[in-house]
Amino acid sequence: MSALVLLALCLLLGLLAARYASPPAGLAPALNWWVIQIALPALVLELIPRLQFDPHLWFLVVSQWLVFIGALALFHTLGKWLGWSRARIGALTLVCGLGNTSFVGYPMLEALQGREGLALGVVADQLGCFIMLSLGGVLVAVIYGGASASPRAVARKVLLFPAFLALLAGVVVGQLGGWPPMADEILHRIGATLTPLALFSVGLRLKLSLHRHQWLPVTLGLGWKLALAPLVMLGIGGALGMHGLLLTITVLQAAMAPMISAAILADQHDLEPDLANAILGIGILLSLLTVPLWNLLLS
Repeated sequence: MSALVLLALCLLLGLLAARYASPPAGLAPALNWWVIQIALPALVLELIPRLQFDPHLWFLVVSQWLVFIGALALFHTLGKWLGWSRARIGALTLVCGLGNTSFVGYPMLEALQGREGLALGVVADQLGCFIMLSLGGVLVAVIYGGASASPRAVARKVLLFPAFLALLAGVVVGQLGGWPPMADEILHRIGATLTPLALFSVGLRLKLSLHRHQWLPVTLGLGWKLALAPLVMLGIGGALGMHGLLLTITVLQAAMAPMISAAILADQHDLEPDLANAILGIGILLSLLTVPLWNLLLS
């Protein structure tokens, strides 16, 4: 529960600082740079070498990829129909296709389903969301952000994304037996800065009083992330014969709030940062109610 309190507190501190403390103009971009370039790779380097994957858990991983692919298909189609900009389509795909399956997901899963549920949640997070952030997320950010979309330029952006490089390095380190205790502790301490700094940065830019033109994308985006995506995963899982705790954790991870790092990626590529941050902040607050409701339904 303390982890959830930390999320709300850091978000609130950012809101208060923006309103009363007159922070430097470049503070939020500087914090975002640290999160994406330093803290996120450190977290990946810490966690990936520890991960042991059971082939029977494949649906946990694939479900997170399907949530992202579904968001891309949905918002690309809706965006064309509603006349949205490419930046808006990209922002919605990132923040509503990638879930906060670790910083919100881990404490929620442990509270709702215990340590056994948390262990399954780690698989969905590390091999599902983190990989999709490093591959699909960067791909969407580059293409919809207006950068050079030549195959070579896109491939270079993806392959040089710090979290993707950390993912590859983490796999190698895991095969070699893991990090020495001192290195593991250093990575843990650096990675631990991600959540407070990222949410403080989001709070600096968060505006809960949305413009009229933002209400529809916020509603559609969170409608997918908090309601429709978990419902789709429940239907697919049931059709494939999944059941019990495996299906429950799959659905709960699909129902988690938008991913913090995805909102920062949208910010760095100028994909409607105000909209992305609003969806993130509102989504985190709403998920504290909707995820327990999903758990109640599944139980």
